[in-house]
Amino acid sequence: MSQHLAGKVVVVTGAGSGFGRLIAEKCAAGGAKVVGIDVDAENLGQVFDGIRAAGFACTAQVADVADLAQVKAAARHAIETFGAIDVLVNNAGVMPLAYFADHERAWEKWHRAIDINVKGVVNGISAVYDQMIEQGRGQVVNISSIYGNAGTEGSGVYSATKAAVTVLSDSLRIEAKGKIKVTTVKPTGIFGTNLGDSVVNENAIVGLVGQRAAQFAENVTHFTNGTLPPESTDVNSAKYWLITPEDLAGAVVHVIDQPWGISISDVTVRASGEDYVH
Repeated sequence: MSQHLAGKVVVVTGAGSGFGRLIAEKCAAGGAKVVGIDVDAENLGQVFDGIRAAGFACTAQVADVADLAQVKAAARHAIETFGAIDVLVNNAGVMPLAYFADHERAWEKWHRAIDINVKGVVNGISAVYDQMIEQGRGQVVNISSIYGNAGTEGSGVYSATKAAVTVLSDSLRIEAKGKIKVTTVKPTGIFGTNLGDSVVNENAIVGLVGQRAAQFAENVTHFTNGTLPPESTDVNSAKYWLITPEDLAGAVVHVIDQPWGISISDVTVRASGEDYVH
């Protein structure tokens, strides 16, 4: 049961699909007033029509997080609708895995990743900062990645953007101590989201598993065929192989569902028996 979500105004970027949709739905079900931001009007509308139909408080506004004016407009909409912004989840992101040898076909997605993964976070913070400081409390949750800890083969640009997210979080935490809580969530690899749509070279995924590539390939085959052993799919097993989007969304909601005096600052979310490195 949620203890601290009720009444909080939670803004979620990238709320039209993937993690963002799940985070928005879970926060709403916990009693929060949810504001969704996404560049995809159709998906965003469907998600928030569903939240509204379930009887929960929500609103949404189409915006590209790479455009500061659009993000600020969405923040104003949140304040006009619900009177506050208590939490911002900077979730919108893309993962353009590619080798530097792929630069000719990768550069546009790389540049877009910088716009979304880095500028989008800066814009989100800028759009809510004054309101949170005026309120005297707030929380920013930034979705980084374990691959922001260091570069791997094929993840150079993606890793760099996620490293930037971590640094932005650390700086904001120091500057806004006592007024804005800052949480950095670092998920590991996850299937079942739209992040894979931005991958340029699928071979680059191998860099994320390093020396465990052979085991990873074998497990992916079993996963695809539905033949993973039961302990690999049992969330209560130490051999649980792969977290789900629901697992990650649950972790994000957990860091929000805390009293204002408790700040869970850095969280890495991974399966205990996974093959991903870092």
